[in-house]
Amino acid sequence: MFNVLSRDAGSLAKTASLETAHGKIQTPVFMPVGTAGTVKAVPADYLHKIATEIILSNTYHLYLQPGPEVIKEAGGLHSFINWNKPILTDSGGFQAFSLSRIKKIQPNGIEFQSFKDGSKHFFTPEKVIDIQEKLGSDIMMPLDICTPFGTRGKELEDYTLKTIEWANRSKIHQQNDARQLLFGIVQGGNNLNLRKNCLDALKEIGFHGYAIGSLSVGEPDEVYYEILESLSSHMQDAPLYVMGVGDPEKIIRSIGLGVDMFDCVLPTRIARNRSLFTFDGKITLTNARFEKDFGPIDPECQCPVCKHYSRAYMRHLYKSGEILASILGSVHNLSFLIHLTHESRKAIQEHRYLEFANQFLYRYQQGGNHADT
Repeated sequence: MFNVLSRDAGSLAKTASLETAHGKIQTPVFMPVGTAGTVKAVPADYLHKIATEIILSNTYHLYLQPGPEVIKEAGGLHSFINWNKPILTDSGGFQAFSLSRIKKIQPNGIEFQSFKDGSKHFFTPEKVIDIQEKLGSDIMMPLDICTPFGTRGKELEDYTLKTIEWANRSKIHQQNDARQLLFGIVQGGNNLNLRKNCLDALKEIGFHGYAIGSLSVGEPDEVYYEILESLSSHMQDAPLYVMGVGDPEKIIRSIGLGVDMFDCVLPTRIARNRSLFTFDGKITLTNARFEKDFGPIDPECQCPVCKHYSRAYMRHLYKSGEILASILGSVHNLSFLIHLTHESRKAIQEHRYLEFANQFLYRYQQGGNHADT
């Protein structure tokens, strides 16, 4: 199911292939986020053009609209959204907290209020698995408790133990284990002992892969890397997924620590707000200096946008409030991150990842320091 193909000589970076019901995923990989069954502003044919291997959709949103029964009747999520490659669905636990004005953690699950109409709902570990089995995703995530940065003491310990308990219930309840992979989610906040204990418990239960949750939730970078370093060396023979990371610098550093999979709404969100990735840092295309810049967004980028459109035209679209700006900007930013993971694989295979990472980071940071964003 998970086959490590090469390891870098000077870091924990590795390349691997992950077998799913809808094809193999080559890692490291970035997963565009299609929350409600669509990557915002990006049609599926563009996702194919930029070599997207897997997308992420959200159980919470699809449960509320259009509902798992509708998607099941359509033939599953792949058929419903016209996507024939792998899909990962997250559990919806984070959204039950972040999008609800009323939420209660109970022994059997989470009670929450719909952000759409205020109706009350209840997620149990078993119900979340049932929903994802109806969706037919390739990789499922169990219901867990995401803890904001700063959660500590008995509250953090209780939430971590409950996450382990719910993970075990999810594993027991899973029916389609031959068709759908199930990852465990490591919680524990910024308590390294709790994190390690959670990982050990999840490994004892046994999952196809492991995600690290409650990172990139506002903690300082040094805390992020400390937690990652403390866990990653114990997860070198299974897929390691860090949830919610889409910053190029963090992706590059995290690959060096052994991370295989990433997802985030960041690239499409900032693209809708005029900010685009380049190898020389982020740029804001509405700045005056791009008014007569007829070169591509990034001269080294081979995405469909950089091949056909100039910075000056993109600036015009953004300044005019045209929908096309969000479409083209999102395609470029996603392509940038996907290309970055492809280049990372190549560097790992050639045992020069540290050199590649250092060169990228130096150039990206230097460019960012001089960008008038």
